[in-house]
Amino acid sequence: MEEIKEKLRAVISELFGIDFSPNVTVSPKEFKADYSTNVAMAISKQVGKNPREVAEKIVRALDDSGYEIEIAGPGFLNFKSSDEYFKVKIADFGSNFTKNISQDEYLGKTVICEFSDPNPFKVLHVGHLYTSIVGDSISRLVEFAGGKVIRANFGGDVGLHVAKTLYAVIRDGKDTSDIETIGKCYVEGTRAYEEDEKAHEEITRLNQLIFSISASGPEMVYEDGEKAKIAELYWRGREVSYNYFKAFYKKIGLEFDKYYPESTVADRGLSEVKSHIGDVYEESDGAIVYKGEKDGLHTRVFINKNGLPTYETKDVGLLFTKYDDYKFDKSVVITGNEQLEYMKVVLASISKYAPELVEKTTHLTHGMVRLPGNAKMSSRLGNFLKAVDVLGVVDEALESEHGSKDEKVSLGATKYAFLKYKIGGNIIFDPKESVSMTGNSGPYLQYSAVRASKIIGNLLKDGVSNASEEWELTERERELIKKIIAYPEEVRVTVKELSPNKLCNYLYELAQEFSRFYETTKVAGSEFEFERGQIVLAYLKVLTHGLGLLGIEVPERM
Repeated sequence: MEEIKEKLRAVISELFGIDFSPNVTVSPKEFKADYSTNVAMAISKQVGKNPREVAEKIVRALDDSGYEIEIAGPGFLNFKSSDEYFKVKIADFGSNFTKNISQDEYLGKTVICEFSDPNPFKVLHVGHLYTSIVGDSISRLVEFAGGKVIRANFGGDVGLHVAKTLYAVIRDGKDTSDIETIGKCYVEGTRAYEEDEKAHEEITRLNQLIFSISASGPEMVYEDGEKAKIAELYWRGREVSYNYFKAFYKKIGLEFDKYYPESTVADRGLSEVKSHIGDVYEESDGAIVYKGEKDGLHTRVFINKNGLPTYETKDVGLLFTKYDDYKFDKSVVITGNEQLEYMKVVLASISKYAPELVEKTTHLTHGMVRLPGNAKMSSRLGNFLKAVDVLGVVDEALESEHGSKDEKVSLGATKYAFLKYKIGGNIIFDPKESVSMTGNSGPYLQYSAVRASKIIGNLLKDGVSNASEEWELTERERELIKKIIAYPEEVRVTVKELSPNKLCNYLYELAQEFSRFYETTKVAGSEFEFERGQIVLAYLKVLTHGLGLLGIEVPERM
């Protein structure tokens, strides 16, 4: 498609003196062509000629292009490539695979991808799993396109949620050495904060105390008995939380380059906000706010009445700290949809005094992850699905449906089940559907790769006959080759839009095309086993590489 686009662009410039980038698509099978474009209709008004006349001029100019070109309808151009073209293309594609698929969208650029962002003193839930999987895939896409990626994780190690947890820990005589206990105490503390006035006041007091403990650091020794006890609980719980996070991320094949606890960026945020009181931020009822109504947004508090920084100010500090640390060319931040309006206000305020940082920032949001039945889950209420439980139910579904467990298959099923959806909408996660071997699932693609690998293994074991000059492509061979060599363009769009779901769609369609080829075409032992082996090998390279960009490994057998 890119080759046809360039030829069309050159011809249009020569014939009509305009610079126009045409849209070229893969033709529907009923067109009996390989590629189609509506360029004649798209430029007809601009060049002052009817579409059919424009199309005829373009066809004459492309007479020696090597394509059979047909004009259809009011001016569509349908391109059909010769068998020889596809033979040369697939041989070159497989032999020079790395060169043919290379992308340079982020070459020489530093990109910090911030995602997952769990808060210590809470348990990881399915939303954290989702954003971790999406964030890692986006990071892989940027790395593939030449970028240096820093995977960053930002979490609230101070704030009301910590105070709520420690309130319940102290009240119930618990400790903070176990993450499950911490998670339950957070739920209990939240309930007390909302239902008990005295508890509300005590948690508010604890919140201020925890801020001072965090600011003093873990080496600080306290004579005050209460403060010493709270400090011990706080620092132990913080360490337990971070160790728990890292262990889980390792389980899903993810490693972060940088953790930013909120306490480490709060001072920088306070400094920026305070230095712009009057010109950007203003006082309101004892607090410091940004009135977003002037930007079509809403007002948010950046420093509360007690002089403490809110989440907004910490996000201000985070953006400046990330830039100080890495001088990034682009910052990608991935959060849930509920953070959309919040982040708009934060970024709108920063744009008034550091517009260059806002211009470098891309905020992507995702919807809720729900189980079949559409039940809403909330970590505040304690009725949420834990991240580790998701992997567990997928394991159970895999064993139930196929009689065995495989870590690569289970993890691949989970990742693909999330990544195949467009970022932004809600997701219905069905464990049974995720492990299907016949539908649009990770295991289906993994099995297809294993099947192709087995074909290549058989060819290598038995030896491959020499190439045949009599090879005429079948429809199934043409369609599979056409889909395989479309990979660079599909990845280019995926990288440009940072949309892993587009790559998922392509890989699924590619696997379906291979399945049709496999069902109708003999490879090993056929007259054209060398040529067909080239197609299968190129297919395997594409599928394995594409799954790798999604963070999915191919098992040796299934």
